[in-house]
Amino acid sequence: MKQKTGKIFQTILFVCLAISLSTATYGQDEEAEDRIDRPPAIGFYAYPPRWLVDMPTAGTLPRASYDIAIRLYPQGGALGMVNIGLSNRFQLGISYGGEGIVSNTSPSWNPKIEFTLKLRVIDEIEYFPGMTVGFTSQGFGPWNDQLKRYAFKSRGFFAVASRSFYFYTWTAGWHAGFNYTLESDEDEDGDINFFGGFDATFRYNLGLTGEYDLAINDDKSTLPDGTPNSFGGKGRGYFNLSLRWLFHDNLELEAILKDLFVNRKDADTFTREVRITYIEPF
Repeated sequence: MKQKTGKIFQTILFVCLAISLSTATYGQDEEAEDRIDRPPAIGFYAYPPRWLVDMPTAGTLPRASYDIAIRLYPQGGALGMVNIGLSNRFQLGISYGGEGIVSNTSPSWNPKIEFTLKLRVIDEIEYFPGMTVGFTSQGFGPWNDQLKRYAFKSRGFFAVASRSFYFYTWTAGWHAGFNYTLESDEDEDGDINFFGGFDATFRYNLGLTGEYDLAINDDKSTLPDGTPNSFGGKGRGYFNLSLRWLFHDNLELEAILKDLFVNRKDADTFTREVRITYIEPF
């Protein structure tokens, strides 16, 4: 069943990528003269950040736009994500992936397709942040079938506030929120969790994001049966950074450094990942 679902998702993802790249190529030929006088890249400014590294922001995609992201992580892991702006306030996403995809072994697919919903309930104004509520079942890293969770648990239900500002020639934003994960049935570590972070864009089409997740829902040393919890965190929280390069108007390339405090018990050092995101209106 996992292999069949994986093949279906691969087909959908490749079709979406082909359509997106075809649209971009057609647009380049049709508007070549117009692009001479345009800034080299506009993606950082045309679309608000929807995520930092793992944590959500209050930003959503504009109506009738979409993004396609591919994230590569250790053990040959790959995660494909598609998000659609159904309105200026509501965003829907689906995702699927697994381990051993970028490798010479048979893939180990995640157990199911995951979903993400975001609804912006309050718009940002001059002295008040924007606020969004949502739900996501997509965690990050490998899936542990025994504990029924991802290495980095999914947010589950969340609420987040975001406030943007300008500093010198930088565009930046602060973000903070809390969440309640549903991946706590086996380890019984379901505390309400808190997180915060920032994003900043600079010249040369570069952007920096950082976030800190308290991970108080992933810090138990033992499982309910008394055995050691070797798949959880050490209580230090998760500190993540990423550097984004806006390669083209609609294409972002991102290098990610995760778990810089080496909070995970099964890790010897921090995690290195790559994310590629394509954004386009319909």
